[in-house]
Amino acid sequence: MSNTEVIYNLAKILHCDARKNEPMSKHTSFKIGGEAEAYIKVNNLSCLSTLLKECKSSDVDFLLLGNGSNLLVSDSGIKGAVLRLDGDFRNITLIDDTTVYCGAGASLAYLCKFALKCGLTGLEFAWGIPGTVGGAVFMNAGAYGSEMKDIVYSVAHITPDGVIGRTEKDDLQFGYRTSVYRQNGYIITGVTLKLKKGVSDDIQAKMDNYLARRSSKQPLEYPSAGSVFKRPKDNYAGALIEQCGLKGKTLGGAQVSDKHAGFIINKSNASADDVKGLISEVQDTVLEKTGYKLEREIIFI
Repeated sequence: MSNTEVIYNLAKILHCDARKNEPMSKHTSFKIGGEAEAYIKVNNLSCLSTLLKECKSSDVDFLLLGNGSNLLVSDSGIKGAVLRLDGDFRNITLIDDTTVYCGAGASLAYLCKFALKCGLTGLEFAWGIPGTVGGAVFMNAGAYGSEMKDIVYSVAHITPDGVIGRTEKDDLQFGYRTSVYRQNGYIITGVTLKLKKGVSDDIQAKMDNYLARRSSKQPLEYPSAGSVFKRPKDNYAGALIEQCGLKGKTLGGAQVSDKHAGFIINKSNASADDVKGLISEVQDTVLEKTGYKLEREIIFI
């Protein structure tokens, strides 16, 4: 029995939804990725702690997966265990008039709907971002001049050793598409948010406006991982790529979107190697022609 099978069997004992050799193409917004040795939906903090401790003692690598909306998974798949936060980790609770506690596994869409229902404003920018709350905090997701750092009060986490803790706002080290959790390796389990009272009709109108703007400018009709590159200083990645004549450029089944050059789409059964190759070609061409070095926003697994 392999060490990963030990984790899989333990997950079954803990009544988790556990699957062997699960195609990651089913669990990423790119619809790309080989098989994970073990794919496990973890329902609560106790199960997560137990599995993390066993991963450490059995020397099994693990990947904590959100909505898979900012990842490119290798065609050869993932060795070890993929852990997806489910069950309790998707619950959202109103603490007081303006404070919300949200499990890290909840989708941003669900959280935005919850805030709207409660008449709370501050989250409208996140409407349409296809990720989980934990993933959004991990990378300090943002749009339209707002970021998660503007509304996060504190973050609950668990370490790979199974130690439970919390980080307050001042220690989260938020920056452009980064937080302290990109460095410390801890797993975000829940987030406390501070919002403001608003008018539901106004909140809905703002959400509708942002979604309409996204739909008109972004290639939402094709699988992608969102913006491929971080915004370079004093410029825009999409504008630079278009300036270099790369809009619509293809490699295998991958294409630089002809709707928004900052996106690479899975146009026709693209492989991870297709996307990687196209990213490299875009980076090389933009550097050569403009002097800008584009830095990836999406994460290679």
